[in-house]
Amino acid sequence: ATPGWVDVHTHYDGQVSWDDTLDPSFSHGVTSVVMGNCGVGFAPAPPGGEQRLIELMEGVEDIPGTALYEGIEWGRWETFPEYLDYIASRQYTLDVGTQVPHSALRNYVMGDRALRHENATADDLRSMALIVQQAVEAGALGFSTSRTVGHRSVLGETIPGTFAERDELMALANAMKAAGRGVFQAVPAGVVGDLAGPEHQTTEEEVALFVDIAKASGCPVTFTLAQNFNRPDQWRACLDLVATASGQGLNVVPQIATRPIGFVTSLKSYHMFQRRRTYLELAALSFEDRLAAMRKPEVKAKILSDEDIKPDLSGSMENIYGLLGMAAASMFPLEVPMNYEPEASGNLGALAAKAGQAIDSFVYDFLLGNNGNNFAISLGANFVEGNFNVISEMIEHPNTTIGLSDAGAHVNLIFDAVGPTYQLMHWVRDRSRGPRLPIELIVAKQTARNADLFGLSDRGRIRPGQRADLNVIDLEHLSLGALQVTHDLPAGGGRILQSASGYLNTFVAGVKTRERDQDTGARPGRLIRG
Repeated sequence: ATPGWVDVHTHYDGQVSWDDTLDPSFSHGVTSVVMGNCGVGFAPAPPGGEQRLIELMEGVEDIPGTALYEGIEWGRWETFPEYLDYIASRQYTLDVGTQVPHSALRNYVMGDRALRHENATADDLRSMALIVQQAVEAGALGFSTSRTVGHRSVLGETIPGTFAERDELMALANAMKAAGRGVFQAVPAGVVGDLAGPEHQTTEEEVALFVDIAKASGCPVTFTLAQNFNRPDQWRACLDLVATASGQGLNVVPQIATRPIGFVTSLKSYHMFQRRRTYLELAALSFEDRLAAMRKPEVKAKILSDEDIKPDLSGSMENIYGLLGMAAASMFPLEVPMNYEPEASGNLGALAAKAGQAIDSFVYDFLLGNNGNNFAISLGANFVEGNFNVISEMIEHPNTTIGLSDAGAHVNLIFDAVGPTYQLMHWVRDRSRGPRLPIELIVAKQTARNADLFGLSDRGRIRPGQRADLNVIDLEHLSLGALQVTHDLPAGGGRILQSASGYLNTFVAGVKTRERDQDTGARPGRLIRG
């Protein structure tokens, strides 16, 4: 038995409007989530201004804009307290808390000036600070911002807040101080290296800024941390800064992933051929008819020789085709049971060489295999050295916590919401390429550590007086299923899901929500107010 998992890095901001299940988290033992991360969300929302908020969320988090437009009950709120009241009027499988997103806040107060990245005036700062203070007093768990140029709207614009000056960030953190609580969450510049272009600050400079914010405001600060290919030792320098801050009594907490942050490819989601001229001519066909056409040798030859046609929207995740093509040789097949710490000899490049095929031809055939149901993954951040030793070091660091699931987001590209299940399997039970980790450590960092960070003192532990948020798990038989693409989003949008087997029971506030991996139909989940 474990406490229910507490996932502090999710993006259910739109999904809470149309879905009471909140999968993929629900299927993996999560009983509390925090959304509103990375500076994007849907409140405050100026009347008639939903399109801009949709463009920001679609670009940053790869949630179909049509689903957001059709699924969200626009007009039910404008202010952040009204948004909280809206969530409070609904019932879910698990508890939901949220944060004030910087891009929506800046857009609400500054309008087009926010998109132009103008500096906030004194009046702007007063207005934004008041909104943050009132939101936290009404129950928001904190404030979030993104400072990486990689986070862009679907139109290709860096999102509001990316280049916000120090004084603005300090003013918003101090607004939480005035409210008496609240967490400052951030995605720092440089955290993924130069993947999306040159950054305006190094991650070390960003962490130094976060330390100053924690010192001035007294707020806990949490930020994304990962190893990247451009500066593979940067994460260690950041942890050194955090350790020094911790020694000064400051609460600065890196959120880390328990596996590489990788992109998935398949014919049912994104792939390297999706913008080839001949493929685009087939894209409107049913999946079965498209698959049949692609099996024809002459169609394969045309697709392999075609040029790519860029999407109309420069910030659309459709542009991922280029990155998937560049990473093709280093991708690994995702088979059941899945090996998430594979040897290089098992990647598509090595398999193509063994088969005597060019990589693009091999990937094409691979994607068509298994009736078009094959998936492969690019193991990016945290996999520079080809193993998980860096991740192990991050998990064991006393100042880190487990986050970055992005549950509810990147619906056709990333499936890290299964992390709570995966990390018990890999780190506690199955790892063979290095030391395993104690179950107590993994459980604590997914429960008590996260609950404490966000001031949720009523959960995260099994003891008298705590909420009865619990999982009963058959660890020996705990497993993950094959990836599936389901089209259950509003307007028929698709998303990648992966099932779990081995959760005997999940309880939320003492109410059984899952039994033997099945939904009981109970909906005891409510809004978490800070």
